[in-house]
Amino acid sequence: MPPSFEMRWVETPAALAEACETLADADWLAVDTEFHRESTFFPIAALVQLYAGGDEVFLIDPQVVAVDSALQALLGADGPLKLLHASGEDLEVLESWAGVAVAPIADTQVAQSLLSPQASLGYQRLVEHWTGDVLPKEETRSDWLQRPLSDAQLQYAALDVVYLPLVWQAQRDALVQQGRLAWLEEECARLCEANRRNRDADEQWYRRHRQLWRLEPRQLALYQALTRWREGEVRRRDLPRGWLASDKVLFAIAVEMPRNRHQLATVEGVRPKLIKHDGDTLLAMVQAAMHLDDEALPAPLPPPHSSAFKARLKALKSVVSREAERLDIAPEVLANRRDLEALVMADLDGVPLSLPQGWRGTLLAEAFTQALAEY
Repeated sequence: MPPSFEMRWVETPAALAEACETLADADWLAVDTEFHRESTFFPIAALVQLYAGGDEVFLIDPQVVAVDSALQALLGADGPLKLLHASGEDLEVLESWAGVAVAPIADTQVAQSLLSPQASLGYQRLVEHWTGDVLPKEETRSDWLQRPLSDAQLQYAALDVVYLPLVWQAQRDALVQQGRLAWLEEECARLCEANRRNRDADEQWYRRHRQLWRLEPRQLALYQALTRWREGEVRRRDLPRGWLASDKVLFAIAVEMPRNRHQLATVEGVRPKLIKHDGDTLLAMVQAAMHLDDEALPAPLPPPHSSAFKARLKALKSVVSREAERLDIAPEVLANRRDLEALVMADLDGVPLSLPQGWRGTLLAEAFTQALAEY
């Protein structure tokens, strides 16, 4: 049975101040958000749920109440431990709305990935696993910006934080028993740091594309410039990436390297609106890439279908699989394919390896080095 609780709707500065005073001495704070992000780059906070035990769940309406210093103190590094599930978007929502980097945190989805072979378990299944209770799912895709919210929406939102401490207590005990609590603390600190660095992610976005090896150095330089431009523009204009230009479109421009608007219009996926508003900018980047000195060009990437690449990648995947089986966790929790491919490319290029750090480094770094040394 879930704990009994009373929902407190917070939509005035006085009500927010009262909520923060009630929560001020909490040892932990269960946190969740509901938000809207269909037509914007930055998430629009629609609801913020806070719970610190007891019988009160605070539901804050961020559409009408402004953040105060007391709430910022609760959410910030000097506040209590924040319990969240699948925290990535919640951290972004809270930082955007509250203007504070949320820390420290304990992410129950990450915790579960360190305790079982399931790398990404949803909240409802996690609650059922640890408590036996089944949560409603009907409001998952609700319109959280509507007012007033329905009773079903309010109940759903409250349950999202009420169960977090029950799950966390069970997970923490299991992590301590297996000697993995420090792993979770490291992972959660990394998540917080990654969220703080998110605004600088435009520099490395290009690496997400799986076909970079197909590009010649000059094309690769252009694709880097195009993604860097796009990341800055979607933030400035507050637009989803795909509304401006998808990765596929930017990659096609890099391949074709059009020299004028007519050639740009023939590139697959390029819409007239993009040409009208940003055509000159795009063509200027093409020209800049065409005139780069050879010494300034990035190195070409090795094709992943080469025998040398495949053999090294297979060796690293074997290391990860063996260790994951020993630990009874999913292999991708230890290292994802992109991490392994980066190591292989570094080895083939003869540059220093960016080996895993922290608890992953303890488990994998030496084995990775030995596996690659055989080639």
